[in-house]
Amino acid sequence: MSLDMNERREKIVLLTNTEGSVTFAQIKHELPDVSEMTLRTDLKALDDERRLIRVHGGARSVGYAVGTDDLLAARQTRNVTAKIAIAEKAASLVRSDTTIFLDSGSTTTALAGALPDERLIVFTTGISCLSELARLEKPSVIVPGGHLNRYSMSLSGSSTIRSINSLVFDQAFIGVTSVSESGTFYCGSDEECELKQACIHQAEQVIMLMDTSKLGRRSTFTVCDLEDVDAIVSDGQLSADLVQRCQATGTEVI
Repeated sequence: MSLDMNERREKIVLLTNTEGSVTFAQIKHELPDVSEMTLRTDLKALDDERRLIRVHGGARSVGYAVGTDDLLAARQTRNVTAKIAIAEKAASLVRSDTTIFLDSGSTTTALAGALPDERLIVFTTGISCLSELARLEKPSVIVPGGHLNRYSMSLSGSSTIRSINSLVFDQAFIGVTSVSESGTFYCGSDEECELKQACIHQAEQVIMLMDTSKLGRRSTFTVCDLEDVDAIVSDGQLSADLVQRCQATGTEVI
């Protein structure tokens, strides 16, 4: 049975709030029997009513602040099983007596909780990562100073980047807001983007952590391309096209 206008718009709002941001293609996939013209009319009406934020190519939740990353509290409730699986796989890559960087975010927080209690030097800008790392006795945990982003619960800014630029990491575990099918990685904050780029530059091995909800989407700021990434740890459901591109660039898929 087809949905009436109110039911259809409620579904669009629910999808947008659940994902934080959605593409027009995602909305069309959820409502395949609705014409593109009708969906665009719905998006305009919902934007006028301040129930979502219409952007080029899709929409954002009103809880997703422009110029910041998505609310960490919201991200921690999404795709929990996938993030735990990713964290466990990523933790198995960590070697004793090395220096690693943990990015801020829900998946890296799960990784912090999965790390073994071994001798490590762990740098992180993720406030939520700290509470997980505090349970461990052996790692040395260091937090570069910076400006607090209350949305992503992370530290960033020029002072943070200066600190990062003076360091070298054996491994950097990076989270992103989205990745295009062509293998370009994005995030939603310019400061977070600059920080991720600095960490990528200072790392011997760059490991991206991502579940498939990030795939085929774009955000505002470009972090890096597939050529800059040594490995992707995912929930095992990457598209065949992205896997093929990884093979071409020598990026390991785990």
